[in-house]
Amino acid sequence: MNLHALRVFHSIARLGSVTRAAEELHISQPAVTVQLRNLEKAHGLPLTRSQGRGIVLTEAGEWLAAQADRLFALEADISSSMEAVRTGRLGSLKLAATYLPANFLLPRMLARFRSAYPDVACTVMTSNAQIACERLLRYEADIAIIGSIRTFPPDVRCDLLLEDALSIVATPDHPLVGQSVPLSRLVRDTTFVLREPGSSTRDTLFALCRARGIAPPEATLQFSGPQETIRAAIAGLGVTLASSLEIQEHIAAGSLVRLDVSDAAAVNPIWCCTRTNDPLSPQAAAFMNCCYPIA
Repeated sequence: MNLHALRVFHSIARLGSVTRAAEELHISQPAVTVQLRNLEKAHGLPLTRSQGRGIVLTEAGEWLAAQADRLFALEADISSSMEAVRTGRLGSLKLAATYLPANFLLPRMLARFRSAYPDVACTVMTSNAQIACERLLRYEADIAIIGSIRTFPPDVRCDLLLEDALSIVATPDHPLVGQSVPLSRLVRDTTFVLREPGSSTRDTLFALCRARGIAPPEATLQFSGPQETIRAAIAGLGVTLASSLEIQEHIAAGSLVRLDVSDAAAVNPIWCCTRTNDPLSPQAAAFMNCCYPIA
């Protein structure tokens, strides 16, 4: 079917006039008539008949006009949806993240994004840093939010999102609360609740000890997982080095306090990672524009 002729007929049917259809379409009246006659000839049916100074549709014309309504409504919907996809208001957003940002940053960021872009489907995949980078490079993720590590593959562009301060925390009744103590005394006199080998938090604590010539704490209490470690500290089993993001609720609730250990300052960098020299999808670009800076 000649869609141009159908569009002309659609205007005639809506407006009930060849003259008004010509004005709407910005073409001459004879050109409108030619398209109408060509459409009637192609289907072997009259689509209009004269009535006074105007025209009315035949039965075949009424049926065809109804189908044209459906077709051009769908066309308008497709155009609108494609524009929404182009501007990031429709489509999907896939995020890869390590544990810390997935639990303590992305919920707040996604709440802000979803408020502005409610029709974008969002997926968060939580994993370790290596798998998050692999998902990004395999196009399984649009953006990766990764904590702790400081070196990345050359095909991954990393921008520092924030520096999450690490603090040594204890229960409020710990004997060293309110005192300023060096790390050496803390390691000597206090039981540490440690993360498992390979944990970035454990590695940071041991690096602080090495830098100050201190033997690292003994692994008499060791837990796999940050929340397990924090709960052990809340139970009074010992002090622990933990992310400010992870402990903020416990500090606010009064179940943990920060110890003043002046020579144990450390930060955990959190990175926003994208593919080097690869433009962001409209949805990913909208996410970046909506969620930065982090509030």
